Amino acid sequence: MIESEDEARAYCAARCDDRAMGLLERFVHALCEENGRQNLISKASVNHVWQRHIADSLQLVDHAPQRRASWLDLGSGPGLPGIVIAIARPDVEMHCVESRAKRIAWLERICVQLDLENCLVHGRQLERVESREMDVITARAFAPLAKLLDLSERFSTPATVWLLPKGRSAAQELAEQPNHVRGMFHVEQSMTSADAAILVGKGRIP
Repeated sequence: MIESEDEARAYCAARCDDRAMGLLERFVHALCEENGRQNLISKASVNHVWQRHIADSLQLVDHAPQRRASWLDLGSGPGLPGIVIAIARPDVEMHCVESRAKRIAWLERICVQLDLENCLVHGRQLERVESREMDVITARAFAPLAKLLDLSERFSTPATVWLLPKGRSAAQELAEQPNHVRGMFHVEQSMTSADAAILVGKGRIP
């Protein structure tokens, strides 16, 4: 379990090269600065940003295909996990979906500032995003599980990997789903909080 900012930075450094760590440092600085203008992350988490947000996002990479892949990040908001993963994995094609105007502007601006050519921001509701087959689908605090799967099933394939960070409700949300959904997913303990878990799945939502 990652329990401090130093441990979180070390965790990230072990998964990033020097260039990516430099970009993550710039992203953290810009994120905290922007947080003074709009509520991107909770004020209580600002002093623990590496543990609560950066390492928390980056841990998803351990469950993802270790090859070039297309990612769909639903409700990217502050850029978590989408921007973090795009920085750490420049080989992936990241699609960040966000519908709130101020957050769309923030995501577009940070992509330009960090020269993230592998990251595309879709500034609209998910229902208006063109269907495409995605290798990985991520969502952090986007919607309850049933609604999330309903909205995003058209992006899934039999090989799609689902990485859905949840709080302590992860197991309960999964238990409430139909049998075919429960069979697709399992619960992984988060490395950054004893109270959080990740729903990891693979396949097409029928």
